[in-house]
Amino acid sequence: MSFWKAEQLLSLATLSASRLSGVALDDVVERFSVSKRTAQRMLRALENQFPDTNVRVDPDGRKRWRLEAAAMRDLISVTPEELVALDVAIALLTRSGSPVEAEDLKKLLEKILALVPRGKAVRLETDHYALLEAMGLAARPGPRTIVDRNIAAAIAEAIKACRVLDISYQARDEQEPRQRRIMPLGVLAGFRRYVVGRPVEEPTGPLRHYLVENIHMASVSNEAFARDAKFDLKTHAARAFGVFQNDEEYGEVVWRFAPAAAERARGFEFHPDQRFEQQPDGSLIVSFQAAGHLEMCWHLYAWGDQVEVLAPEALRTFVEGYRRSDFPSLP
Repeated sequence: MSFWKAEQLLSLATLSASRLSGVALDDVVERFSVSKRTAQRMLRALENQFPDTNVRVDPDGRKRWRLEAAAMRDLISVTPEELVALDVAIALLTRSGSPVEAEDLKKLLEKILALVPRGKAVRLETDHYALLEAMGLAARPGPRTIVDRNIAAAIAEAIKACRVLDISYQARDEQEPRQRRIMPLGVLAGFRRYVVGRPVEEPTGPLRHYLVENIHMASVSNEAFARDAKFDLKTHAARAFGVFQNDEEYGEVVWRFAPAAAERARGFEFHPDQRFEQQPDGSLIVSFQAAGHLEMCWHLYAWGDQVEVLAPEALRTFVEGYRRSDFPSLP
């Protein structure tokens, strides 16, 4: 067996041990980007090399392979690159105003390091800090919103437990905060964070978005609520360019990037459902369905005069007159 195949087999064994339900053939195809025939060979090798592999058929009729974690204990190792990936995730969560999730990841990192044998830990720590320093992770400046940790913890607990959240909230058009009782369904995280939910008094009404930095106080009540089975946060988030939702703005968005910016624009995912159309003159048209004109303007401004809004007309009018030609570089 070649080194590469052995490495793949160990990765597959780790994957099958990490999932309570085991892995199916399609999971292997997706995870390792291989054909179904290759995935079948890999799973046969898993059974041959690890006799403790449990093979069963799930309720959907799919065959699943699961390896007990004990069989992998002496084979699993942690790399400096994996530790740095966790550090990056912690830093990004912290900067995006997610202190509770960042703290949870820190605890996970500590648990992982506690399980590493002492002899390996010394070498691992040296390489870990060297990589961390090389990336300059701790020294990166930049604006970010500040979120009260107690408020963030209350929001997370209410969502997890399906409990009504009591908040003191000040909307943009209000002079003072006032008490509200909401049923939180999720959090949209970006430059700003919004709690997605409904007021208790309107359980079947439209979804509302509460800016986390405008919540002055939050506490979890003892009152439970039934989560909307039809609500999907990922689908809901895809309706916006950023995190702000506005049903009145939702629709087709079309931008044209100049030939000088086309290649750079191809390197961006502006929206999960975006479509690229290369034009004969070298320009690039990007289109998608979304709302959030203000957040689009913030981003479009960084491209100077290298991008033109073709649709909608409201967005085109919004950015007109703010397309600068003197920016020395592109985003």
